[in-house]
Amino acid sequence: MEQLVLDMGLAPRPTLANFLADGNRDALAHLALWAHNPRRAPVPTYLWGGAGAGKTHLLQAVRAAVQAQGEAVGWLDARTLAPPEFDERWTVLVLDDCHLYTAGQQAVAFNWFVNAMAPGSGAARWVLAAGDRPPADLALREDLRTRLGWGHVFQLQALAEAERRAVLRRAADERGVFLSDEVMDFVLNRFSRDLSSLMALLDQLDGYALRTQRAITIPLIKAMLEHP
Repeated sequence: MEQLVLDMGLAPRPTLANFLADGNRDALAHLALWAHNPRRAPVPTYLWGGAGAGKTHLLQAVRAAVQAQGEAVGWLDARTLAPPEFDERWTVLVLDDCHLYTAGQQAVAFNWFVNAMAPGSGAARWVLAAGDRPPADLALREDLRTRLGWGHVFQLQALAEAERRAVLRRAADERGVFLSDEVMDFVLNRFSRDLSSLMALLDQLDGYALRTQRAITIPLIKAMLEHP
C-alpha cells in the first residue's frame, strides 16, 4: 500500500540566492539591489527571454524578498482571471507573462502601470515585468507596450547543458534526493529541458518516490509514467 506523502521533500521556493546567475549576473544584481532597497527609484524593469530562462523564478523571488520586508506587492500574470483594482498599499507591481495577456488583462496592467507612476497618494511605485520578447515586439496595446520599455530592460540567457544539470542537481540535493548520472541523462534526454518543466518533473518524481518508498531510478520513472 502506498504511504501518505509527508510534508517533506517540498520544492524550494524561488529566491534570488538560489537563482543560477551564469549569463544573467547584471539582471540578478539589479534585482537584488532594488528588491532590498525600500527607497528604490520608481523606474520600470523588464525581463525577457525564452521558456525556462528563469523569468518567473526571478519575479517570484523579488516578490518574496519585498514581502519579507513588510511591503505589499501587486501580482498579475496570464492565469489571473479576475485581477483586483490597484491597491495604494502596494509598493511594487509585478507583471508576469506579459506576452500572453488578454485584452482585459492588458487594460488592468495599463491601469496598474499608470497608477504606479502617478499614484493618488505616496511616492511612485516600482513596476517589474517579464515577457518572452523585447518590449518593442510585444503584441500588446500600444500604450502598455511602450511603457514596458521605458526603463531597464534585461535579456535573460537560457542555461547551457552543464548549467541545467547543475540546477537540477542542486534542486534535488536541497530536497535530500539523490539523482544518479544515469537518471540525470535519462531525464534530460527524454523530457522537456526548460527549467520550469524539469522542476515540475522533479516534484512528481519526489512525490512518487515518497509514496512508493523507493529511490529515484529509471525503472521508478517508467513506473510513474505508466501509473500517474
